[in-house]
Amino acid sequence: MLPLLLVAVVAVRHLPVLSEGFGHLATARWPWLLAAACATCLTWVAAACTRQGAVVERLPRRRLVATQFAAGAANHLLPTGLGASAVNLRFLSVCGLSLARSSAALALYLLAESVGRVALLGVLLIAFPDALRLGTLLPEGAVQPLLLAVGAVPVVAAGVLVLVPRVRGTVESFLRTALAEARSVHARPARALALWGGALAFPALQAAALVLVGRALALPVPVAHMAVAYLAATVAVALVPTPGGIGSVEAALVVALVAAGGPAAVATAVVLAFRLLTVWLPLLPGALTLAALVRMRVI
Repeated sequence: MLPLLLVAVVAVRHLPVLSEGFGHLATARWPWLLAAACATCLTWVAAACTRQGAVVERLPRRRLVATQFAAGAANHLLPTGLGASAVNLRFLSVCGLSLARSSAALALYLLAESVGRVALLGVLLIAFPDALRLGTLLPEGAVQPLLLAVGAVPVVAAGVLVLVPRVRGTVESFLRTALAEARSVHARPARALALWGGALAFPALQAAALVLVGRALALPVPVAHMAVAYLAATVAVALVPTPGGIGSVEAALVVALVAAGGPAAVATAVVLAFRLLTVWLPLLPGALTLAALVRMRVI
Protein backbone atom coordinates (compact mmCIF):
# COMPACT_ATOMS: atom_id res chain seq x y z
CA MET A 1 0.00 0.00 0.00
CA LEU A 2 2.93 2.37 0.55
CA PRO A 3 3.54 3.11 -3.18
CA LEU A 4 -0.15 3.99 -3.62
CA LEU A 5 -0.06 6.28 -0.60
CA LEU A 6 3.03 8.04 -1.94
CA VAL A 7 1.34 8.48 -5.33
CA ALA A 8 -1.66 10.10 -3.62
CA VAL A 9 0.58 12.46 -1.64
CA VAL A 10 2.59 13.52 -4.69
CA ALA A 11 -0.58 13.99 -6.76
CA VAL A 12 -2.22 16.19 -4.11
CA ARG A 13 0.92 18.34 -3.85
CA HIS A 14 0.95 18.88 -7.62
CA LEU A 15 -2.81 19.10 -8.19
CA PRO A 16 -2.71 22.46 -10.08
CA VAL A 17 -0.12 21.08 -12.50
CA LEU A 18 -2.23 17.97 -13.10
CA SER A 19 -5.39 19.98 -13.70
CA GLU A 20 -3.68 22.30 -16.17
CA GLY A 21 -2.01 19.37 -17.93
CA PHE A 22 -5.36 17.60 -18.42
CA GLY A 23 -6.80 20.83 -19.80
CA HIS A 24 -4.06 21.02 -22.44
CA LEU A 25 -4.48 17.36 -23.37
CA ALA A 26 -8.17 17.99 -24.07
CA THR A 27 -7.26 20.47 -26.82
CA ALA A 28 -4.48 18.35 -28.40
CA ARG A 29 -4.61 16.31 -31.59
CA TRP A 30 -5.04 12.75 -30.38
CA PRO A 31 -3.17 10.80 -33.11
CA TRP A 32 0.03 12.61 -32.12
CA LEU A 33 -0.66 11.93 -28.43
CA LEU A 34 -1.25 8.24 -29.15
CA ALA A 35 2.11 8.08 -30.94
CA ALA A 36 3.73 9.83 -27.94
CA ALA A 37 2.19 7.25 -25.61
CA CYS A 38 3.62 4.44 -27.77
CA ALA A 39 7.07 6.05 -27.65
CA THR A 40 6.77 6.27 -23.86
CA CYS A 41 5.93 2.56 -23.63
CA LEU A 42 8.94 1.73 -25.78
CA THR A 43 11.22 3.53 -23.31
CA TRP A 44 10.59 0.73 -20.81
CA VAL A 45 11.60 -1.83 -23.43
CA ALA A 46 14.77 0.18 -24.19
CA ALA A 47 15.58 0.34 -20.47
CA ALA A 48 15.08 -3.42 -20.20
CA CYS A 49 17.49 -3.98 -23.12
CA THR A 50 20.12 -1.82 -21.43
CA ARG A 51 19.66 -3.64 -18.12
CA GLN A 52 20.04 -7.01 -19.87
CA GLY A 53 23.13 -5.77 -21.66
CA ALA A 54 24.75 -4.87 -18.34
CA VAL A 55 24.89 -8.50 -17.13
CA VAL A 56 26.10 -11.72 -18.70
CA GLU A 57 23.31 -13.89 -17.28
CA ARG A 58 20.04 -14.11 -19.19
CA LEU A 59 17.27 -12.34 -17.27
CA PRO A 60 13.56 -13.29 -17.50
CA ARG A 61 12.25 -10.94 -20.22
CA ARG A 62 8.70 -10.32 -19.07
CA ARG A 63 9.67 -9.76 -15.48
CA LEU A 64 12.52 -7.51 -16.60
CA VAL A 65 10.19 -5.25 -18.62
CA ALA A 66 7.61 -5.23 -15.81
CA THR A 67 10.36 -4.27 -13.38
CA GLN A 68 11.34 -1.30 -15.56
CA PHE A 69 7.71 -0.13 -15.58
CA ALA A 70 7.55 -0.45 -11.80
CA ALA A 71 10.96 1.19 -11.42
CA GLY A 72 9.66 4.20 -13.34
CA ALA A 73 6.99 4.72 -10.69
CA ALA A 74 9.49 4.24 -7.86
CA ASN A 75 11.83 6.70 -9.54
CA HIS A 76 9.23 9.46 -9.20
CA LEU A 77 8.77 8.85 -5.48
CA LEU A 78 12.43 9.07 -4.41
CA PRO A 79 15.10 11.64 -5.35
CA THR A 80 17.89 11.37 -7.94
CA GLY A 81 16.96 7.98 -9.38
CA LEU A 82 17.20 6.12 -6.06
CA GLY A 83 13.81 4.46 -6.56
CA ALA A 84 14.64 2.83 -9.90
CA SER A 85 18.12 1.88 -8.70
CA ALA A 86 16.73 0.18 -5.58
CA VAL A 87 14.10 -1.75 -7.56
CA ASN A 88 16.60 -2.97 -10.14
CA LEU A 89 19.23 -3.81 -7.53
CA ARG A 90 16.70 -5.97 -5.72
CA PHE A 91 15.56 -7.59 -9.00
CA LEU A 92 19.11 -8.57 -9.93
CA SER A 93 19.70 -9.97 -6.44
CA VAL A 94 16.54 -12.10 -6.69
CA CYS A 95 17.79 -13.33 -10.09
CA GLY A 96 20.85 -14.75 -8.32
CA LEU A 97 23.51 -12.07 -8.76
CA SER A 98 25.63 -11.13 -5.77
CA LEU A 99 25.33 -7.65 -4.29
CA ALA A 100 28.73 -6.68 -5.69
CA ARG A 101 27.85 -7.81 -9.22
CA SER A 102 24.38 -6.25 -9.04
CA SER A 103 25.92 -2.94 -8.00
CA ALA A 104 28.48 -3.19 -10.81
CA ALA A 105 25.71 -3.87 -13.34
CA LEU A 106 23.77 -0.89 -12.01
CA ALA A 107 26.82 1.35 -12.35
CA LEU A 108 27.43 0.12 -15.91
CA TYR A 109 23.82 0.86 -16.81
CA LEU A 110 24.00 4.38 -15.38
CA LEU A 111 27.27 5.03 -17.21
CA ALA A 112 25.90 3.76 -20.54
CA GLU A 113 22.68 5.77 -20.17
CA SER A 114 24.58 8.96 -19.38
CA VAL A 115 27.04 8.46 -22.24
CA GLY A 116 24.20 7.68 -24.65
CA ARG A 117 22.24 10.80 -23.68
CA VAL A 118 25.25 13.14 -23.90
CA ALA A 119 26.44 11.55 -27.16
CA LEU A 120 23.02 11.93 -28.75
CA LEU A 121 22.90 15.57 -27.64
CA GLY A 122 26.39 16.18 -29.04
CA VAL A 123 25.53 14.65 -32.42
CA LEU A 124 22.37 16.74 -32.71
CA LEU A 125 24.20 19.94 -31.73
CA ILE A 126 26.84 19.25 -34.38
CA ALA A 127 24.17 18.57 -37.00
CA PHE A 128 21.99 21.52 -35.92
CA PRO A 129 24.30 24.12 -34.30
CA ASP A 130 21.56 26.76 -34.26
CA ALA A 131 19.03 24.52 -32.51
CA LEU A 132 19.56 26.08 -29.09
CA ARG A 133 20.66 29.49 -27.93
CA LEU A 134 22.67 28.40 -24.90
CA GLY A 135 23.15 31.95 -23.67
CA THR A 136 19.48 32.17 -22.76
CA LEU A 137 19.63 29.00 -20.64
CA LEU A 138 22.16 30.27 -18.09
CA PRO A 139 21.69 33.35 -15.91
CA GLU A 140 24.26 36.08 -16.33
CA GLY A 141 27.37 35.36 -14.28
CA ALA A 142 26.44 31.72 -13.67
CA VAL A 143 29.07 30.13 -15.92
CA GLN A 144 32.08 30.69 -13.64
CA PRO A 145 30.43 29.35 -10.43
CA LEU A 146 29.18 26.36 -12.41
CA LEU A 147 32.65 25.57 -13.72
CA LEU A 148 34.10 25.95 -10.21
CA ALA A 149 31.52 23.56 -8.79
CA VAL A 150 32.20 20.99 -11.53
CA GLY A 151 35.94 21.24 -10.90
CA ALA A 152 35.55 20.98 -7.12
CA VAL A 153 33.71 17.64 -7.21
CA PRO A 154 36.65 15.49 -8.45
CA VAL A 155 39.06 17.37 -6.15
CA VAL A 156 36.92 16.63 -3.08
CA ALA A 157 36.44 13.02 -4.16
CA ALA A 158 40.19 12.56 -4.63
CA GLY A 159 40.85 14.10 -1.20
CA VAL A 160 38.44 11.69 0.48
CA LEU A 161 40.06 8.70 -1.23
CA VAL A 162 43.53 9.80 -0.14
CA LEU A 163 42.62 10.65 3.45
CA VAL A 164 40.20 7.81 4.26
CA PRO A 165 41.81 4.38 3.63
CA ARG A 166 38.61 2.46 4.34
CA VAL A 167 36.72 4.36 1.65
CA ARG A 168 39.64 3.92 -0.75
CA GLY A 169 39.66 0.16 -0.20
CA THR A 170 35.91 -0.09 -0.77
CA VAL A 171 36.11 1.95 -3.98
CA GLU A 172 39.05 -0.09 -5.29
CA SER A 173 37.21 -3.35 -4.62
CA PHE A 174 34.09 -2.05 -6.36
CA LEU A 175 36.07 -0.82 -9.37
CA ARG A 176 37.76 -4.22 -9.77
CA THR A 177 34.37 -5.93 -9.78
CA ALA A 178 32.86 -3.36 -12.13
CA LEU A 179 35.73 -3.58 -14.62
CA ALA A 180 35.61 -7.38 -14.62
CA GLU A 181 31.84 -7.24 -15.22
CA ALA A 182 32.27 -4.71 -18.05
CA ARG A 183 34.91 -6.88 -19.74
CA SER A 184 32.66 -9.94 -19.51
CA VAL A 185 29.72 -8.07 -21.01
CA HIS A 186 31.70 -6.58 -23.90
CA ALA A 187 33.19 -9.99 -24.68
CA ARG A 188 29.69 -10.98 -25.83
CA PRO A 189 28.56 -8.90 -28.86
CA ALA A 190 24.85 -9.48 -28.15
CA ARG A 191 25.18 -8.05 -24.64
CA ALA A 192 27.25 -5.08 -25.82
CA LEU A 193 24.68 -4.33 -28.54
CA ALA A 194 21.82 -4.48 -26.03
CA LEU A 195 23.71 -2.25 -23.58
CA TRP A 196 24.69 0.54 -25.96
CA GLY A 197 21.73 0.20 -28.31
CA GLY A 198 19.31 0.53 -25.43
CA ALA A 199 21.34 3.39 -23.95
CA LEU A 200 20.94 5.36 -27.20
CA ALA A 201 17.33 4.32 -27.82
CA PHE A 202 16.12 5.34 -24.35
CA PRO A 203 16.82 9.12 -24.59
CA ALA A 204 15.90 9.08 -28.29
CA LEU A 205 12.45 7.70 -27.47
CA GLN A 206 12.01 10.20 -24.64
CA ALA A 207 12.88 13.04 -27.00
CA ALA A 208 10.52 11.58 -29.62
CA ALA A 209 7.67 11.61 -27.09
CA LEU A 210 8.24 15.34 -26.44
CA VAL A 211 8.39 16.04 -30.19
CA LEU A 212 5.10 14.21 -30.73
CA VAL A 213 3.41 16.12 -27.90
CA GLY A 214 4.77 19.33 -29.43
CA ARG A 215 3.20 18.38 -32.74
CA ALA A 216 -0.07 17.58 -30.97
CA LEU A 217 -0.21 21.11 -29.54
CA ALA A 218 1.19 22.79 -32.68
CA LEU A 219 4.39 24.09 -31.10
CA PRO A 220 6.13 26.14 -33.84
CA VAL A 221 9.61 24.65 -33.27
CA PRO A 222 11.43 22.31 -35.71
CA VAL A 223 11.58 18.64 -34.71
CA ALA A 224 15.37 18.55 -34.29
CA HIS A 225 15.28 21.71 -32.18
CA MET A 226 12.68 20.19 -29.84
CA ALA A 227 14.80 17.05 -29.46
CA VAL A 228 17.89 19.14 -28.66
CA ALA A 229 15.89 21.20 -26.15
CA TYR A 230 14.72 18.04 -24.37
CA LEU A 231 18.17 16.44 -24.19
CA ALA A 232 19.82 19.69 -23.07
CA ALA A 233 17.22 20.22 -20.34
CA THR A 234 17.48 16.67 -18.98
CA VAL A 235 21.28 16.78 -18.97
CA ALA A 236 21.17 20.12 -17.14
CA VAL A 237 18.88 18.86 -14.35
CA ALA A 238 20.50 15.42 -13.97
CA LEU A 239 22.09 16.39 -10.64
CA VAL A 240 19.04 18.15 -9.17
CA PRO A 241 17.86 15.96 -6.25
CA THR A 242 14.11 16.00 -6.84
CA PRO A 243 11.96 12.86 -7.15
CA GLY A 244 11.73 12.05 -10.85
CA GLY A 245 12.90 15.55 -11.64
CA ILE A 246 9.41 16.83 -10.75
CA GLY A 247 9.53 20.61 -10.85
CA SER A 248 13.10 20.97 -12.07
CA VAL A 249 12.52 19.14 -15.36
CA GLU A 250 9.38 21.15 -16.12
CA ALA A 251 11.18 24.45 -15.54
CA ALA A 252 14.24 23.44 -17.56
CA LEU A 253 12.12 22.14 -20.43
CA VAL A 254 10.10 25.33 -20.69
CA VAL A 255 13.27 27.43 -20.72
CA ALA A 256 14.89 25.14 -23.31
CA LEU A 257 11.87 25.19 -25.63
CA VAL A 258 11.63 28.97 -25.39
CA ALA A 259 15.38 29.16 -26.12
CA ALA A 260 14.73 26.97 -29.17
CA GLY A 261 12.28 29.56 -30.48
CA GLY A 262 8.90 28.49 -29.08
CA PRO A 263 6.35 30.91 -27.58
CA ALA A 264 6.37 30.73 -23.78
CA ALA A 265 2.66 29.95 -23.43
CA VAL A 266 2.67 27.10 -25.96
CA ALA A 267 5.98 25.74 -24.62
CA THR A 268 4.50 25.61 -21.10
CA ALA A 269 1.43 23.79 -22.40
CA VAL A 270 3.60 21.25 -24.23
CA VAL A 271 5.73 20.57 -21.17
CA LEU A 272 2.72 20.13 -18.88
CA ALA A 273 1.03 17.77 -21.34
CA PHE A 274 4.28 15.87 -21.90
CA ARG A 275 4.92 15.36 -18.19
CA LEU A 276 1.30 14.36 -17.61
CA LEU A 277 1.54 11.74 -20.36
CA THR A 278 4.96 10.35 -19.44
CA VAL A 279 5.00 10.74 -15.64
CA TRP A 280 1.59 11.16 -14.08
CA LEU A 281 -0.61 8.80 -16.11
CA PRO A 282 1.78 5.80 -15.74
CA LEU A 283 2.39 6.55 -12.06
CA LEU A 284 -0.64 4.75 -10.58
CA PRO A 285 -0.42 1.58 -12.73
CA GLY A 286 3.34 1.60 -12.16
CA ALA A 287 2.81 1.70 -8.41
CA LEU A 288 0.28 -1.15 -8.65
CA THR A 289 2.80 -3.16 -10.68
CA LEU A 290 5.46 -2.42 -8.07
CA ALA A 291 3.20 -3.68 -5.28
CA ALA A 292 2.36 -6.82 -7.29
CA LEU A 293 6.03 -7.57 -7.98
CA VAL A 294 6.80 -7.23 -4.29
CA ARG A 295 3.98 -9.64 -3.39
CA MET A 296 5.22 -12.11 -6.04
CA ARG A 297 8.77 -11.71 -4.67
CA VAL A 298 10.10 -10.74 -8.08
CA ILE A 299 11.78 -7.84 -6.27
